[in-house]
Amino acid sequence: MPRLIKIGGRKDNTNFLAVDKMVAILSPDSAPAKRLKDQAREAGRLMDVTHGGPTRSLIITTANQVFLSNVTAATLAERFQGVDGPSQAVEEPDYL
Repeated sequence: MPRLIKIGGRKDNTNFLAVDKMVAILSPDSAPAKRLKDQAREAGRLMDVTHGGPTRSLIITTANQVFLSNVTAATLAERFQGVDGPSQAVEEPDYL
């Protein structure tokens, strides 16, 4: 079963995306991100999962789809890194 990450929605209507399908998480404020959003809209590849809220991040997938999310890029990155659990430091043995 693919690992999922919550990408937006409201309390009673939440959206998830498979982690292995995510390529990039962008802030929507830059000019390139705005152009990407407009191009995706024109090509029919734009998915809006903000439920009427503000767009706080753009998610690019392996299928070249663009998702508009109401979750910030920083929060999504934290969730993405937390999918496999917290990373643990590995100490090298003294004999190496």
